[in-house]
Amino acid sequence: MDQRSLGLSGLQVSALGLGCMGLSYGYGPATESRDAIALIRAAVERGVTFFDTAEAYGPGHNEEVVGEALEPFRGQVVIATKFGFKNGVPADGLDSRPERIRQVADEALQRLRTDRIDLFYQHRVDPDVPIEEVAGTVKELIEAGKVAHFGLSEAGADSIRRAHSVQPVSALQSEYSMWWREPEAETLPLLEELGIGFVPFGPLGMGFLTGKIDATATFGAGDFRQIVPRFTPDALKANQTLVDLVGRIAAEKQATPAQIALAWLLAQKPWIVPIPGTTKLHRLEENLGGASVELTGSDLASINQALAAIEVQGERYPASHGRFVNR
Repeated sequence: MDQRSLGLSGLQVSALGLGCMGLSYGYGPATESRDAIALIRAAVERGVTFFDTAEAYGPGHNEEVVGEALEPFRGQVVIATKFGFKNGVPADGLDSRPERIRQVADEALQRLRTDRIDLFYQHRVDPDVPIEEVAGTVKELIEAGKVAHFGLSEAGADSIRRAHSVQPVSALQSEYSMWWREPEAETLPLLEELGIGFVPFGPLGMGFLTGKIDATATFGAGDFRQIVPRFTPDALKANQTLVDLVGRIAAEKQATPAQIALAWLLAQKPWIVPIPGTTKLHRLEENLGGASVELTGSDLASINQALAAIEVQGERYPASHGRFVNR
């Protein structure tokens, strides 16, 4: 697989990474550790070198699985993890106090079976801790050799600039897809200005852009989409126009809708590295095929013109989650 550089940081990763969250958290019961490890190792065998996890996915369980899976390949891969929630539990609120950041780093190193975190993100901006203090703490961890690169997730422009002035930010991770294009207005120009890479999560619209979800869809216990406004039956029905568009393009390109959604993201900027997640080997292989789909300038212009005419319905998070986004 082609390699990409996350901005000007020098951090080289595969053009598509693997988001590992869904193996342990967010989409229902955790995948059996043995199966999760097999899937992660299958990704390595297919050229993936970038793996995303977090303390909060489990909590701790996902890091342990990722650490065990990647231990034999440690010199060949880049592992990203995150800090920022009390006790590693999002429902408990935010916590980016320096002592907590240091604790999370030490615990992550043990769970990941490594002596260095390649990319350490603040999972969400904490309004109770100045971002300069957060960046300074990660800078100390970098100087101590425990962390290689600093990242932010779902941070707003002001937070990104302030953090970057203390410790260069290598990557921003935020949601971005055909279904959620807000980063195009302010975030992408800022990242280009500062030389920061972009790692879109939810590149397949939490599964919606694959064409496998319609207004009749139901979600099992533990699947966070149960509470997401964009996944109500009315919103899914209203947004079907977007899925139909992606499906038509896929048919023209002899690709799948998922591959078109990923190829579209890859075509936006050379420093964008999506991290689709899956629990199934055939979906992993399908997703990775998106890196080989070429969209021409004419294709992209046609797609963007069509997207501009579609108004996506439904908020991406319930109101209770608003405190975790874009500070």
